[in-house]
Amino acid sequence: MTTSPDDLLALDAVLTDDERDTAKTVRAVLDEHVRPNVGRWYLDGSLPARDLALLFGELGLLGMHLEGYGCAGTTATMYGVACRELEAVDGGIRSLVSVQGSLAMYAIHAFGSEEQKSRWLPEMAAGRALGCFGLTEPDAGSDPSSMRTKARRDGTGDTADWVLDGAKMWITNSPVADVAVVWAKTEDGVRGFVVPTDSPGFSAPEIEDKLSLRASVTGQIVLEGVRLPHDAVLPGVVGLKGPLSCLTEARFGILWGVTGALRDSLTVALDYAATRVQFDRPIAGFQLTQAKFADAEAAYVKSVLLALHIGRVKDGEVPGARLTPEMISLGKMDNVRTALEVTRTLRSVLGGSGITADYSPLRHTTNLETVLTYEGTQEVHQLVVGKALTGLNAFSG
Repeated sequence: MTTSPDDLLALDAVLTDDERDTAKTVRAVLDEHVRPNVGRWYLDGSLPARDLALLFGELGLLGMHLEGYGCAGTTATMYGVACRELEAVDGGIRSLVSVQGSLAMYAIHAFGSEEQKSRWLPEMAAGRALGCFGLTEPDAGSDPSSMRTKARRDGTGDTADWVLDGAKMWITNSPVADVAVVWAKTEDGVRGFVVPTDSPGFSAPEIEDKLSLRASVTGQIVLEGVRLPHDAVLPGVVGLKGPLSCLTEARFGILWGVTGALRDSLTVALDYAATRVQFDRPIAGFQLTQAKFADAEAAYVKSVLLALHIGRVKDGEVPGARLTPEMISLGKMDNVRTALEVTRTLRSVLGGSGITADYSPLRHTTNLETVLTYEGTQEVHQLVVGKALTGLNAFSG
């Protein structure tokens, strides 16, 4: 490889010095502590989540774009750049950080009481406490309004306890979490609750035998008469705008993260093709192989520039522009779809070697099959963008 995927269009030059330093630092730590092991974790279907949380906490990655309470307070774009490096190693690693910072921590930071913030956020930022986010249910995925988890008051008055019953599904980090942000229906609408996972009646059985995101801890949340004090509820929001705003925050990390999977797959395929000799020359010298590389590079560059523009808008650096959920939907929709298509193509460059754990493109591809679905399926984001363009709501029939 003579020119890297970032160098060809001078992508590093459009980042700030702080953004470049963030990428360099995160990449170095991951190369030392995570990349050599992630293939085995993937095959074993395991992840040392608590050890990694401490490592990432020390690095300042957990809730890094949040202010105060031990959080680093970086820009959104710096967080995005970090997500690119994390997913360049594995999507499960980026999911650990995204769920901790952009879902669980963000919900408490945005909607929690001062007591909730002070109790949980410093511990979570340091990686000493792990969090999860309970929204999706076995029968309520793309339509969270149909959730069945309920919270009721046991008694009268504002100081009455809450009692939660229900179940959540496909919850990253839940089997190893110390705290869960759980969304439930109440008489007043959907509310969020800060639930210590050692509460009686709370359990989080792990989901095993996954074919995707295997280097990630995924489980259920089962709530059987979980009793919480009156102040366990997030006071700052009522209704679905609470969890949906958290998902918008997390999707920003996704649309950045998947560019890392694409870049890593291209880098690995380029290195392999340069040394794999067939018909007396490296396969990198064949026209069809170079066509795959050229298309992959174009896809990578466009994905990064889309992510960067959304990041600049989110940071308030584009005059006259305001971040909207539709922007995030467009970025998540197109960048994930693009990364999935390109990593699958790059796997083919490696031939038979491409199906082994020694090379990352197929691992990225299988991970992206999950990323395509979670935090809004491809079809949901298409309809969000379609509604923005036409003014017509296809969700209602």
